Amino acid sequence: MKKLVLTLAVAASSLTFAQQFGVKAGMNVSSLSEDATLSDQKSKIGFNAGVFMNAPISENFSIQPEVLYSQYGSKVDGTSTSNVGGVTTTTTSSYSRNLDYVAVPVMLQYKLVPSFYLEAGPEFGFLLSANDKGDNTTTTTSGGTTISSSTSGTTDIKSGVETFNFGVGIGAGYNVTENIGITARYVAGVTDYVKNRPSNSDKVQNNVFQVGLAYKF
Repeated sequence: MKKLVLTLAVAASSLTFAQQFGVKAGMNVSSLSEDATLSDQKSKIGFNAGVFMNAPISENFSIQPEVLYSQYGSKVDGTSTSNVGGVTTTTTSSYSRNLDYVAVPVMLQYKLVPSFYLEAGPEFGFLLSANDKGDNTTTTTSGGTTISSSTSGTTDIKSGVETFNFGVGIGAGYNVTENIGITARYVAGVTDYVKNRPSNSDKVQNNVFQVGLAYKF
């Protein structure tokens, strides 16, 4: 029994000693996908940055929890036209939907070779802010006369967005040196990002592709 306890203590201390901490940052290419059609809105460029801990659990496997600031969302372009009483009104919208989260991925990593690994795991997201930023142009034509007007600005939509987001990530990484690595990951959303969506409408999820650099201390 004493030998077993001693063995477990040595193993635990070895894992504790082997833990590595680091920082990472990179680019997000995000979009919003409808559950029914799987169609994506236009992608939006953002960034992610944060900290991580890598804890080996065997020779080839490790667990890496992270805490990141991560920008999600999409770009939206749309045009609508109506004709009432001979008056034609056309509205053109172009805006970015910005959804900013504190993301907590927990990745299980498997080393194929010492410098290259694959990873998969859940990501838990906590909403910080949500807004639409862009332009609207309205053109009205009546009796051969056309009048146009434009507005631009930022609209806060946080009250209509779920505060919790859940996704599943898969990715890979390559360690250039003992301290510097290149990372790539795709996170597919599972939960609907819209709060109180009508029952007959499609669920829409966050999706993001990430590439970046990691530095281990």
